[in-house]
Formats: sequence, C-alpha cells, structure tokens
Amino acid sequence: MNAIGLIELNSIARGISVWDTMVKAASVEFLTASTICPGKYIILVGGDVGAVSTSVERGIEEATPWLVDSLVIPNIHPQVFPALTGCATYDMEALGIIETLSVSSGIICADAAVKSASVNLIEIRIAAGLGGKSSIYFTGEVGAVETVIKSGLAAIKPDMVVDSTVIASPHDNLCLKINE
Repeated sequence: MNAIGLIELNSIARGISVWDTMVKAASVEFLTASTICPGKYIILVGGDVGAVSTSVERGIEEATPWLVDSLVIPNIHPQVFPALTGCATYDMEALGIIETLSVSSGIICADAAVKSASVNLIEIRIAAGLGGKSSIYFTGEVGAVETVIKSGLAAIKPDMVVDSTVIASPHDNLCLKINE
C-alpha cells in the first residue's frame, strides 16, 4: 500500500452505503469505517494510488450531498498505517503531540510530519471520543520531534490546529498510557 483515502460524511446511513461502494469500486484494503463525533461517519481505505483514487471518486459520487470532506494521499509514509490502527509501539524518548480539529487534517499532518525527520509515529487517534478531532503522537530525539511538530503544523491550515506540545522526557507512566 502506498496511498490512503478517506471520506467523511454527516450521515451514518449514507456512510455505510458509501463504504460498500468504495470497496466494490476498486481493489483497496479496508482500514476502518466508523461513526465519529458528532454523529458523522468516516471510511478509510488503503492501496495503490490508482485504486484508492478510484475508490474515493466513486465514494464522493455516492456521498453527495452528505459529503463533509475527502482526501487521497499518495506516497504515504509507511508508519501512518500502523499508527492509524493503534498497533505501533516504540520505546519512548521525547514525546510530541499534535491535536487537530478534523480527521483529514490529522492524517495529513501526521504524514507530512513523519516525512520530515527521523522519528517514530506512535498513534493517530481519529475522532472517536474526541469530538471529531484527531491527536497524533510521535517519539524520538527532542530536536527531531520539534522538527516534525513544525512540519506537521505547516502542512495544514492554521485554523485546523488545536494545540501541540513536546515533552522532552515523559514520565514512564505517561508512556504506558499512550502505548495502550
């Protein structure tokens, strides 16, 4: 997989229909589809750029007029996939956190950030229980984490940023909660 596609809708019923359309339209890997706060629905697929683009295009056609947002990111960094599923674990060095207002901005931010310096992308938490927001967690040397925070924030519109921080030496208990 070298691309990721996302569609966000403000109808759960239509979201399920769009999900079905997207996975039937092209040979993509289903990553997730779920309700998100506040009463929206997202579908994430991965695969080759052409297949993901086709899947998202068909999904957009089916989603209208309930479409909130969509994206296709070609050449996505390989750390993004395990971070989205919450299965990436790393020894914690410095901890960087970015909080965004939407799922799309969170994924775009994470991809741009992790491409800018040698860090590990721990997790991308998207929307569920977050009021539609996303939070992205990185670890690495302090300077590298500071670099990825700046790069990630520069990749999205300023009005999509909630907050960001770098913790140079996080407490061990904090590290365990993030990696759970």
